[in-house]
Amino acid sequence: MATAREILAGKKNAASPKSHYKETFLDKCSKFHSFHMSYMSTLNIQNPYMRVVDPPASPVVLKNGKTLIMLGSNNYLGFSTHPAVKKEVKRTVEMYGTGSCSSRPLAGTTSLHIKLERELSNFKRTEATLLFSTGYMTMMGTISALAGENDFVLSDQLNHASIIDGIRLSRAQAKIYKHNDMESLEQNLASIDPEANKLIVTDGVFSIKGDIASLPEIKKLADKYNALVMVDDAHGTGILGEKGHGIVEHYHMEGQIDIVGSTFSKVFSTVGGAVGAKKEIIDFLRFNSRPFVFTASLPPSVIATVLASLRILKRSTHLIKKLRKNVKFLREGLLDLNFRIGINPTPIIPLFIGDDVKTLKMAAELEGEGIFINPVVPPGVSVESSLLRISVMASLSQEELEFALDKFKLVGKKLGLI
Repeated sequence: MATAREILAGKKNAASPKSHYKETFLDKCSKFHSFHMSYMSTLNIQNPYMRVVDPPASPVVLKNGKTLIMLGSNNYLGFSTHPAVKKEVKRTVEMYGTGSCSSRPLAGTTSLHIKLERELSNFKRTEATLLFSTGYMTMMGTISALAGENDFVLSDQLNHASIIDGIRLSRAQAKIYKHNDMESLEQNLASIDPEANKLIVTDGVFSIKGDIASLPEIKKLADKYNALVMVDDAHGTGILGEKGHGIVEHYHMEGQIDIVGSTFSKVFSTVGGAVGAKKEIIDFLRFNSRPFVFTASLPPSVIATVLASLRILKRSTHLIKKLRKNVKFLREGLLDLNFRIGINPTPIIPLFIGDDVKTLKMAAELEGEGIFINPVVPPGVSVESSLLRISVMASLSQEELEFALDKFKLVGKKLGLI
């Protein structure tokens, strides 16, 4: 019988070849379902994932008629509900309709797509840009197209699944280095034939703990060992840097990073993504990235959302400053309450608990008190690394943050965490 962790991870019962082949697809799914329902019932809590909330990216949401303060959305600057953004989206839908109903290489490219690619190139300081239909496809589709079975991709241990799957699809040889550990990265680089193609890929801001990649040190090692650098700036775009241009601006490294990925589902509050690089790389991806070539084009409403958000960002840094103020207030409040949290200049605040049951129970208790928050437990992390992932938004008011801190204090004491 598989262990609880194996079932949660979706692993098959590998007791013997015969039992392996006797387990049908439905058996596998039924086993997971039964365990999952039993596990939640034992804890006496509801499933903390796929909760239905309306509207999802607002400071205050409704779940089954109950009002909750949202501390689980990546709508960091509040563009999803910004009046100017919504107005532009409505206008664009009236002009362009709801979608192109085609892939980009065929009939799915509009003047809006070209305009956004140009504006993103300017914003991210890259030579050219290519849009993808999801952020996941951006990383997966770029890596799988560029790298091949005779190449090497060096990946941070905590990189996003889109990077991991891109490496798998590429059939390149993967070298996994310890998280943000430059000694580990160099050991891996040194073990590779100097003549081989090498691509170092890292998240800019790591999505669970909110820490930032050591990009200057990565670049130094890349130059030393003749490797390219690709960074996924999903959680850094609009957040890091004086003007919100992302991790490259944060480190004052404009023009030094070979490939920069971005995601629209965080700061730009919609869906989609983009990759910026030299024109030759972007042209290659246009014809060789299967997720780009064989996926329907982003609808005009999405393009309008990103363009409107970019205009607001370029015009003022007010929302970035408001976000940073909110992050500072909540972080200092949690520290004053003696919670263990991560100290990073990002709106992702990990509240470390180190026990999966307590983590799930705290999330459930906080919801009962009016706070929506995301628990992160195995297989997402190890049991001892279980945590609550707090996401801060600029659109949260001081009163809402104070309310949240009061509830953290109440529930933290109830569960013996502070």
